[in-house]
Amino acid sequence: MTSVPLAEQDLASLVDEWVDWHAAAGLLGVPVSRVRTMIREHELAAAVPSPGAGQQVPAAFIQDGLVVKGLPGLLTVMHDNGYDDRECIAWLFLDDDLPGRPIDALRENRGTEVKRRAQAMAF
Repeated sequence: MTSVPLAEQDLASLVDEWVDWHAAAGLLGVPVSRVRTMIREHELAAAVPSPGAGQQVPAAFIQDGLVVKGLPGLLTVMHDNGYDDRECIAWLFLDDDLPGRPIDALRENRGTEVKRRAQAMAF
């Protein structure tokens, strides 16, 4: 893993595309209030990618009008282990010692592998 702590990673350089809550709501076909609830309940994660940008969601978290399969469970595991949304997003988009980024594995429906990696971080 990188020597830079997850909380200090530069999210703007890790994540290619961000969407604000309104755009996320449009992609998901739900009201903005539902996006807010999804973030609070760890179905989605949001962070401020750069100063002054406001909270946004990585566009890669949404695929074919739905939240990427396995993402809510993974976020729950990570939050249960003390990680916040910013750290979760950073970890999902890093590929340091792993064969590819965890977000790519999730999008390819390899969620079991990603959850196993996340659980291993707790030990």
